[in-house]
Amino acid sequence: MKLSKQRVLITGGSSGIGLALAKKFLENDNTVIVTGRDTTKLENIKSSHPQIHTFQSDVTVDEEVKVLARTIQEKFGGIDMLINNAGIMNLIDAGNERNNLSKQMQEIEINYNSPIRVLHYFLPQLKESKNAVLVNVSSGLAYVPFAQAPVYSGTKSALHFWTLGIRPQLRQHNIKVVELLPPVVDTPLAHGADIADDDNLKPMPPEKLADIFWRDFVNGKEEITPGISKQLKFMSRIAPKFIFNQLNKKPIPRKK
Repeated sequence: MKLSKQRVLITGGSSGIGLALAKKFLENDNTVIVTGRDTTKLENIKSSHPQIHTFQSDVTVDEEVKVLARTIQEKFGGIDMLINNAGIMNLIDAGNERNNLSKQMQEIEINYNSPIRVLHYFLPQLKESKNAVLVNVSSGLAYVPFAQAPVYSGTKSALHFWTLGIRPQLRQHNIKVVELLPPVVDTPLAHGADIADDDNLKPMPPEKLADIFWRDFVNGKEEITPGISKQLKFMSRIAPKFIFNQLNKKPIPRKK
């Protein structure tokens, strides 16, 4: 597997985990392309890291992903690696009938439907690559749900099992499938949740996560579980009820 001189596309790459991964691939002499919805963040990346190519695109909109795929094909000749990283997390009290339903549906659309959509439109490019890799960024909460974020946990679990399902299928086309399951990471997604206040669940800096990902990626791992994600995977198998209760001592999000 080649680790440099590759064309890498990262969705949700304008901040947090996505940006940290973008910098890591750039450090290792790759062509890095990031997409996002926030034009201000993308412009900031252009200023601070002019070697990173940026495109404004919404992964929830079919036509925008089609245009993105066509544009990248024309400008770069395709991609070698797709990193499905775009995601959002909402804190939800399912017992509150005043919940914003549209926000919950959007969470499903971005976190689960969009990786399927983006892969669909970029699959022809990956098939043409001699070193094709798909990386899906799910979460350690795919193993054990976090009650304060039930929709997020559900989408990440679905993404995890979708990744497991497509891995042997894409292997037939010489596309390697890797899953990164981050722990709590110090990004806006984690802020506001009581999980970030637990001493055992201190947020990991995105840069540290990117370093761990790169180490395990270089070593050929297909399921990368940094920090507490490794413990969540293990405990979900031997003591699922215990670890669920430990993680969910505060099941209701605190009121803002």
